[in-house]
Amino acid sequence: MCIHQLNLLAASNSLPITNFLGKQHPIEAHHLSSICDIMEKAMVNGDTCIIRCILVVFQVVFKFFFSPQTERNREIVRRSGLLLWQLLMAPRDQICSEIQKEVCLAISSGLNILYPGEAEINNLLKLVLTEGERNSGLSQLRDVILTNLAEQLQSNRFGSEDDDHYRLNDELLHYILKIVVRESCVLITKCQTVSKDDFQRLLSTVPAASSCLRYLMAVQNHLLSNTILIKPDENDDSDSSLQGETLKVQELKTSILSLATQILTGCDEVLEMLQQVTTALINSDISDREQRLKGLEQITKATMLGHLLPVLLTSLMHPNLQTLTMADALMPQLVQLVLYTSQTALLLKTQSPVFSELNSSPSGASEQKGKLLPDERMLEEKEEPGFLTGLKIPAPWAAGKTVETVHPVRDNYKFKETVHIPGARCLYLRFDNRCSSQYDYDKLVIYAGPNTNSRKVAEYGGNTLGYGSRSVLGTGWPKDLVKVEGDTVTFSFEMRSGREHNTPDKAMWGFACTVRAQESSEDVSGGLPFLVDLALGLSVLACSMLRILYNGPEITKDEETCQELLRSKLLQRCQWQVEANGVISPALTPSPSPLPLTIDEDREFTYPSDVLVPPVGHYFDLPRIRLPPGIMIKLREISGRARPQFRPSIK
Repeated sequence: MCIHQLNLLAASNSLPITNFLGKQHPIEAHHLSSICDIMEKAMVNGDTCIIRCILVVFQVVFKFFFSPQTERNREIVRRSGLLLWQLLMAPRDQICSEIQKEVCLAISSGLNILYPGEAEINNLLKLVLTEGERNSGLSQLRDVILTNLAEQLQSNRFGSEDDDHYRLNDELLHYILKIVVRESCVLITKCQTVSKDDFQRLLSTVPAASSCLRYLMAVQNHLLSNTILIKPDENDDSDSSLQGETLKVQELKTSILSLATQILTGCDEVLEMLQQVTTALINSDISDREQRLKGLEQITKATMLGHLLPVLLTSLMHPNLQTLTMADALMPQLVQLVLYTSQTALLLKTQSPVFSELNSSPSGASEQKGKLLPDERMLEEKEEPGFLTGLKIPAPWAAGKTVETVHPVRDNYKFKETVHIPGARCLYLRFDNRCSSQYDYDKLVIYAGPNTNSRKVAEYGGNTLGYGSRSVLGTGWPKDLVKVEGDTVTFSFEMRSGREHNTPDKAMWGFACTVRAQESSEDVSGGLPFLVDLALGLSVLACSMLRILYNGPEITKDEETCQELLRSKLLQRCQWQVEANGVISPALTPSPSPLPLTIDEDREFTYPSDVLVPPVGHYFDLPRIRLPPGIMIKLREISGRARPQFRPSIK
C-alpha cells in the first residue's frame, strides 16, 4: 500500500517529504465528501480492501490537507467521524483487526480535527480510559492515542504551546494510573496462577511496557527533566524574567509533587500484591516454585515498580527537589514503601514463610524458650538478619574504570586523564592486548598521583608488528597487572611522530587500560537483586527527607539579621505565648529560664508568688515584664541611669 508507506514516511519530521506535504494546499470539502461516499459504499458492500485504503487516506488528509474552518467543512468532519466510529464499534466478527487498527490510526491522526475543543478531547479520553477494558476497539484506540501523546510529550519543553495539549489533566492521569496499577497487579498475580508453559511465555514478553505505562513514563520524565535541567535565561536578567522563571519552577514542583504522590500510592498497592504473591509461592508446593520465585523479580521489573519508581527515586535526590514541602508530603508513603520492599526482599532472599513461627503453639514455644541455654538466649536476643545480610553492595568503581585513547591515534595526538578511587590502598591496571604506537617515543607515561609532577611509575610505547621503530620501550606493553600504590593514577600519552604511509591502524592503535581497586575481577559483584536495590534506594531517600524535616525551614533573612537579638539573655528569660488571634505576647507568669544566668547577681532571685494583673487596655497591649534585681542593677550600670530616689516633700 503506497499511500500507507507515504503516511509512515511523512510521520518523520526529519525527512524532506514532511516539509513538502506541509506546504500543500488544504483539500476542498467536496473532495473529502467524495472520499466519504466511497467509504460508505465500501462498508455496504463489505469491501475490506477499499475500506483499508480509504482509512489510510483519512490519516494523510487529517494530518496534512484539511482545515475545518467553514461550516461546510465541519459538517464533512462530523460525517467522517461517524463513519470511523461505526467501524470502530463494529462487532469483532464483522471487522478484522487490521481494519480496526487503521481506524484507530485515522482517529488519532485527526484528533484535533474531529474533536476541536479541549473538553471534547477530554470526554473522548475519559471514555476510552473507563470503557476500554470492555471494548477491544476502545482499548486499541486508547493505546494508539496515548502512544502518540507520549512521543509528542517527550519532544516538548515544559511551558511550550503544545505542552498543555499533550499533558493531560489530573483526572485523566488518575484514570491512567488506575489502569497501570491494575495491569501491574495482574502481571504479578500471573506468576502464581498461570501454568508452567504460560509462565515461560510470560517471561519472554517482559519487560515490555503498556501504552498507559509508557505515557506515565513520558509525563514523569518530562516533568523531572525540566525541573532538574531548567536554567534561567542568561541574556535576560530583568525582574520580570526572574519572576517568570520562579513561577515556572514552582508550577513544575507542584506538578511533580502531585504526580509523585499518585505514583507512590500506586506502588504501595502493587508492592502489597507482590508481598502476597511471594508469600503464597513460598508456602506452595508446586514443582517449579524456585523458577517462579526467580522469575518474579523479572516480572516485577515490567511493572510500574521497574519503569517508574527507580527514576522517581533518583530524581527526588536532586537538590532542586529536596524541599521541605516534598519531604512533608511524601515521607509517610516512603516509610510504607521501605517496609514493603525490605520485607519482600527478605522473603525472596530467605525463601521462608513469613508466618512459619505462628504454626507452633504458644505453650510449646514458651517451654522451648525456657529450656534455652544462656548462650542461646544471647543469640536469640540479637537482631534478626535483614535483607542486606550477606549481600555485597557494589561500589561505583567495582566494575573498574576504563581509560583509553582514540583508535587509531592520529598525528600530534595528546591524552591525559587522572583516575581517583577514594579509599583505595592501591590500584591495579590491566592493559588491552592491542596496545601499540608507531615509535617507542610515542609513549604512555603513568604517574602515581594527581598530575604529571607525581612519582613516575612506568612508561610504555612502540610495537612488535614490524612497523615504525619495530621495537618497544623496555619490556613492552604489560601482559600482567600493573600495581600502583595509592588511590590516584595519572595517564599521559603523546603521539610525537607523524604517521608513515605504510603503517596500518593496528600499529597505531593507542592504548586502553582498566583501573580497579581490586586485584582480581572475580570479587566484583554483579549487582544487587532488584527488590534489594529498590529497598536500599527508598531507604536512602527516606533518610534524606527525614533530615530535611529535622532541619526544618531555612533561616530567613530577617532571622539572620536578628540573630544577636534572638540570642539575647533578656529574651531567653521570657516565656512567650500565642494568643487565640495569633498575636505573640509575653506570658503573664514568667518561668525560670532553662539556660544558666551569666550575670552575677547580688542575691538569689525568686519569682513573686502573686500573679501579675493584666494592664487595662486592648488585648494586644504587652504587659510589663518583671526582671530580676540583679539584671536591673546591671542595666542601670550600663546605661548610667541611677535608680530614682524617693525624696519627701518639704513644706
